[in-house]
Parts: sequence; structure tokens; C-alpha cells
Amino acid sequence: MTDIGDRRVLIVVENLPVPLDRRVWLEATTLRGEGYQVSVICPTGRGWDKPFEAIDGIHIYRYPAPPEAHSGARAYAVEYLLSLWHWFRLARKVRRERGFDVIHGCNPPDLVFLLALWYRWRGVRYLFDHHDVCPELFEAKFARKGLLYRIMLIWERMTFACASVSIATNESFREIAIRRGRMNPEDVFVVRSAPKIEKFEIRPADPAMRKGAGTVLGYVGVIGQQEGMDLLVAAADHLIRVMGREDVHFIIVGFGPELPAVEADVAARGLEAHFTFTGPLYGEDLLVALNSCDIGVSPDPRNAMNDISTMNKVMEYMTLEKPVVQFDLKEGRASAGEASLYAVANDPVDFAARIAALMDAPDQAARMGKAGRARVLERLSWAHSVPHLLAAYDRVFARAGR
Repeated sequence: MTDIGDRRVLIVVENLPVPLDRRVWLEATTLRGEGYQVSVICPTGRGWDKPFEAIDGIHIYRYPAPPEAHSGARAYAVEYLLSLWHWFRLARKVRRERGFDVIHGCNPPDLVFLLALWYRWRGVRYLFDHHDVCPELFEAKFARKGLLYRIMLIWERMTFACASVSIATNESFREIAIRRGRMNPEDVFVVRSAPKIEKFEIRPADPAMRKGAGTVLGYVGVIGQQEGMDLLVAAADHLIRVMGREDVHFIIVGFGPELPAVEADVAARGLEAHFTFTGPLYGEDLLVALNSCDIGVSPDPRNAMNDISTMNKVMEYMTLEKPVVQFDLKEGRASAGEASLYAVANDPVDFAARIAALMDAPDQAARMGKAGRARVLERLSWAHSVPHLLAAYDRVFARAGR
């Protein structure tokens, strides 16, 4: 077998720039720390606009981000075709300048296998990083199983068929890889998305961010169609207007296509004084915002995708010792356990009631926060995923006969 220092990896990601994509960056820096040579192909965006840069020894090749599709087959075809063209163009460049033995493809979309097939005859193997269940993602977006859903199932099947090894974010995804993807269980590894403890320090709250409120609720993440922000605003309206809990403030951290609609909904309900929309925050600014919150909220509704997905925001709240309120989802319970209260699925009134219950029981909230951090420290932090990531790479190189 080749020495670790001779192992060359090309990571391909389409939906976020690197290092903004925290999971991909943790994987890349972990592999680099183990002596791997790591290159990344990703889009530009959110301030990461250089076509090339080397950060911490990782060579990042970026392409102009295509227009993000939100609806319709034609829009998705344009986005994915442009991305494919850039993947092939930049992979040729990486191959010439640095080389690679493994392509590590991150979905969505489930199309990186096309690039992997092109290089397979040269001895390059494919490791599939299963971030999202794309068929269920499209079902959640369009509320139906139409043509795009069936196309997603075909692409998913071809992706698993081309992959020598797959890494899943949780046990539900692993089960899909084995059942629907027909992969050998020995070739599927669970590598959870989790915070790096050293980066998420518990600090004092910032009074300026709290706006003088008695209870501050925090949300961090994408503000898109399937994240349930409409349900969160409805829950806030019920909490404040019906239940009379006016001494609350919501800090909303993030960006996404639905942000203008969410802001308009808040304004239409006359709740502007109870909401702060910070936009995307990173590093120290993100820590300040989250440490200024008392409760973390995760309003993702129950659907075929969310029920089996691990929400990064829940892990981040737990790491900072914040109790969580979320809807009752299978993987939500698997992550948070006793660190969360669980509202009836997709019911904003019950979501508001769970928030009020924590507001009325500060001692219970504190115990839940400590229990959540303990779960992360004992079994869910990135440090616990590192051995599984490295085992997956040992497996893919063994499969390559190296």
C-alpha cells in the first residue's frame, strides 16, 4: 500500500464555496493533517471569490457560481450543466498540476459520478459523500413525486453504483446507501456532521445583540423553502400575540432564497421589534450571536427529507450548551436526545408552547443545555467522526489495490 503522504484527493462540491462549507472543510483539513494531498473544486460566493488559493495547505480551485435554481427542470438543468462543465475543466487542471487518486464527491447534486467515471479508467476511485437525500429533497421542495423525483432516484442509484466507498452523515443515510444504493455494508461509513469543539467556545452574551429581551431565541442556517421559517414566524406570532410573551427576541443568522419572504412575513405581522436578521455570520461573529441566545430553535418541518437528516444547527446549539426546541423528527431525536423539547410535527402553536415551557423552567433549560454539550463531547463531536473518515479512506485505497 502507498504511504499516506502519497495519497492524493480531489474533493468536488457544488452547493457551497470552501471553506464556507464547514463539513467539507473539516474533512479536507483532517485529511491534510494526516498527510494527504488535498485539492478542492467548488463554486465562488459569499466572499470566497478567488479562482484559486491555498489555505492551510489545501489547494482550492473555484469556478463562477452558476445561477441557483429554485424551481423547474430547466433552471436546474442550467445550474447543473454549468457546474459539470467547470468540474471537468478544473479537474483537468488539478490532474496536470497535482494529480489525484480519489475523487471525493459531495452532493447535491448526485452528478459527480460522471466526473468519476471519466477518470475511472485511469485508476481513480470514487468516494461518495452523502450530504443530502436528493430524491427526498426534491419531494420536499415541490411537495410531489414528479419527473424530477424520478430523475433524482436514477442519479442516486448511478452514484452508489460508481462509488467504491460511501460516507453517510447518519445511520438513516447509511441505511439508504445499503438498501436503495445496494452498497456492501462494509463500504459504507458514518461520518457525522459535527462541530469542532475548539471552534465553538462558550462565552458571555453580548447585551447589544439581546436588545434588552428577557429571553433570546437563536436560529442559524439556510433560509430556504424547506427550512420551516414560515412555521417559526407563525410560532413567534402565537407566542407574542396570543400567549402574551412579549419579552422575547429572535436572532436569525443566515442567508437563502426565502429571506426576503421571511422578512416580509415578520413585517406584515408587526413583529419587526422582536426579530434581528443578521445575514450570514462566520467565525467570531457567529459565536457572539449564538452565545447571546438562551434557546436554539430548529423549525425544520417533518417531511421525507428532514425526518432522516441531521441538522447542523442543532449540533451547534448543543455544543454551546443551549437547550433546543424542534419538531419531532427521527434524526432530530437521535442527535439531541434529552437536550431538546419536541413539538408536534409542523404545528407552530405547539412549537410556541414548547418555547414557553422552557422560558418558564430556567433550571430545566440549564440542565438540558449541559446534557446537550455532554452528548457532543462524549459521542457526537467531530473528533469522534475522524476515525470513521480515515477508515473510509483506508477502505477506498484498499479497494483501489494501492
